[in-house]
Amino acid sequence: MNRLDASDWFARRHIGPSPGERDRMLEAVGAASLEALMDQAIPHAIRVARPLNLPPAESEHQYLRRLVTVARKNKTFRSYIGLGYHETITPSVIHRMVMENPGWYTPYTPYQAEIAQGRLESLL
Repeated sequence: MNRLDASDWFARRHIGPSPGERDRMLEAVGAASLEALMDQAIPHAIRVARPLNLPPAESEHQYLRRLVTVARKNKTFRSYIGLGYHETITPSVIHRMVMENPGWYTPYTPYQAEIAQGRLESLL
């Protein structure tokens, strides 16, 4: 299993900026370093001064294993959504203007020539 952990593809999948790109970005915003950028962007009043109590870093494989372990604790329950549905009477104006109007269920909008053609046909 340790051989599989060594083939962590995350680092190879992640494409971060190169040092040269990072320097150009810092120059563009007028900061000498990432720390200087943080000083410019994040007010000292909202920074956390004490070290964060974070767990040690994990590889992607270790995290996925832990995620699967937690996900297996989920229980599947019967869904009761919609079981209290009772048929209702929809007013005809709602039915005609909403249910039968394709503007509510299709993104298609007729353009001017089609509208004009329809107007001509209705006049005949």
